Amino acid sequence: MDHATDQSVRGDFNDAVFAYAGTRSRFSRRGRKFLVETDGSDGKLATFEIKYTFGFDPLQQYLIEFSDGRIQALSIAWDTRPKDQGGQRWFHLYPDAAITSNDPLHWTRLNQNWNFMCSECHSTGVQKNYDAADNRFATTFAEISIGCEACHGAGSRHVAWAHGKPAAREADNGLLVRFDERTGITWSASAGSLTPARSAPAPVLRKEVETCGRCHARRGQLSEDWIPGRPLSDTHRVSLLDRQRFHADGQMRDDEETYNYAPFKQSRMFAKGVTCSDCHDPHSATLKAPGDGVCSQCHTPAKYESAAHRHHAGVSPPLGCPACHMPERRYMVVDRRHDHGFRVPRPDLSVQTGAPNACNHCHRDKPAAWAAYQIEGWFGPERRGHQIYAPAFHAAWSEAADAQARLAAIAESADVPAIVRASALAELPAPDLDLIRHGLSDPDPLVRLGALDRLEGVPADQLWPLASPQLDDPVRGVRVRAAELLAAMPPARQPAADRDKFMRAAAEFVAAQKLNADRPDSRTALGNFFLRQANPGAAEAEYRAALRLDPSFAAAAVNLSDLYRQLGRDSDGEKVLREALSASAQDASLHHALGLTLVRQKRSEEAIDELHRATSLDPGQMRYAYVYAVGLNGMGRRDDALSVLNQSLRRHPNNLELLSAALSFSREKGDIEAALRYAERLALFRPDDPRLRNLIRELKR
Repeated sequence: MDHATDQSVRGDFNDAVFAYAGTRSRFSRRGRKFLVETDGSDGKLATFEIKYTFGFDPLQQYLIEFSDGRIQALSIAWDTRPKDQGGQRWFHLYPDAAITSNDPLHWTRLNQNWNFMCSECHSTGVQKNYDAADNRFATTFAEISIGCEACHGAGSRHVAWAHGKPAAREADNGLLVRFDERTGITWSASAGSLTPARSAPAPVLRKEVETCGRCHARRGQLSEDWIPGRPLSDTHRVSLLDRQRFHADGQMRDDEETYNYAPFKQSRMFAKGVTCSDCHDPHSATLKAPGDGVCSQCHTPAKYESAAHRHHAGVSPPLGCPACHMPERRYMVVDRRHDHGFRVPRPDLSVQTGAPNACNHCHRDKPAAWAAYQIEGWFGPERRGHQIYAPAFHAAWSEAADAQARLAAIAESADVPAIVRASALAELPAPDLDLIRHGLSDPDPLVRLGALDRLEGVPADQLWPLASPQLDDPVRGVRVRAAELLAAMPPARQPAADRDKFMRAAAEFVAAQKLNADRPDSRTALGNFFLRQANPGAAEAEYRAALRLDPSFAAAAVNLSDLYRQLGRDSDGEKVLREALSASAQDASLHHALGLTLVRQKRSEEAIDELHRATSLDPGQMRYAYVYAVGLNGMGRRDDALSVLNQSLRRHPNNLELLSAALSFSREKGDIEAALRYAERLALFRPDDPRLRNLIRELKR
């Protein structure tokens, strides 16, 4: 990041014009100022001054400051690559989506706000300084771009050491942390093996990776009190592997950039003790050696650069190690980034789960089965690899009968990366309290967090004994999550020994949400917390604040409507939902919630219309289809209800609620043959259910 000057600006501001979604934006200069005429928050053309540049290669964005302290990132960027590589042009970061002023991704909206979205990782010593009362920012930074303290932390003791003050002659040079994981370490292959091994075991706390992860992880900020070398989960909530952001084998999805902390922590490299600076120079941001040289620091070229290993002799240009083990993805249209999972190519997993693979990244005209056949011919039928968990997550995300058993096996395996065990715990279809209890004692905070996540919805009498020990966990993120879960327990029912611990952890949770009070999701999370604490007035205030920040934010509207339901104010809940729909008419969750509200008001026809709308807008959401079908059946439209259930079962063939409803409705209709089919499918998931066995016998008779 830099101030916009003749030296820093790389884009064409000589009256260049760029057309997108019906708007012609013009880039120009007035004296020393750089200007853009484009659509503002009201959709009308206006002229804005470029205050800062953002990025250098392969693209540069431009930041615009507003009078309330907001700094917004323009979505039209300059491609800084050479012209012969397709660069030296203006382009839009969302080329296939016509983003206009009423879209959440418009450059004037919350999701393009530098103060929250960008500042922590692109400047040094950032203090966001958001004033929730006035909805204003007074954000400051110690350095406009990345300086020493961005990675090493506060440097005053180091400066004192450098100046030679007697009291400051510490062995650590006055630094908050020494990144010494590589000191004295060598890598060598044992006799008879070409696989390199570290000369000493890797430390439990990987200081470099946790420090780099601050900006190279998909995460949310809990506190500005970051200290280098501490677990990232102390000040940030790291995203685990889920179906929105990851494929079943842990690869990043193309449309959901997750950065490389999560992929690297899944890798064999990480497990064996490789750290960031083994390959990257952190000060020059270059590799330690060009091309495959960075790999051959450890991996013997005689083996790994041979035709017998690569099987691509004669290919021009020659393939390097990253082509197969670190396939590229493009983000922000032109930014090529390598996956850091360091996987062996597994087209067989693509056949099983639909996850991408390195082979078909190049051979796009061939099916994955073809690539799997080639790999088997080269390396034999047994597939080896460090990432062995794709079938388990695929089973969970496709609602397979064996999902619970598969995920449990992953969660309890010491050979599986911690971030994957954490994700397996969080994704368990049903809570396994013994497995969760074991996860809560894991040395890795991510695993403890994954275990806490799966306790969501567990009854309070079971929850407190399990989660309360985490209230004084050494890692703040774990304490915060425990407090969030336990908020529903009234103080009078809390064990006396735990009350102070809960109060301290709860205060940390509240502080984390207030740090991000400029975000509707944080205001909603705080509202949920207050509601759990039986404080509906405070909850209502937070939900209202969230909707002032973003009138289309569905979670706040739905939760506020549900609060009004609890208070017997369904008409107020209806009003909230309709106001949110006026800002976001295509949001299925709002239509679904409105349908339920109308059901409670006995307005059946209107309710069915809304439930139908929700199901049409998001046909992949099983719950919407189930509720819509129940509503249809309640109105005597049993055939229509069964049609809806069967359509949803094509997407969710193993869903127990859908199968149970289809069984019930078929019996009511008198369709014994269909009822038997559904009952037998249910029996695959509930083989020990005596009532279901008896029903099947009855239906067969």
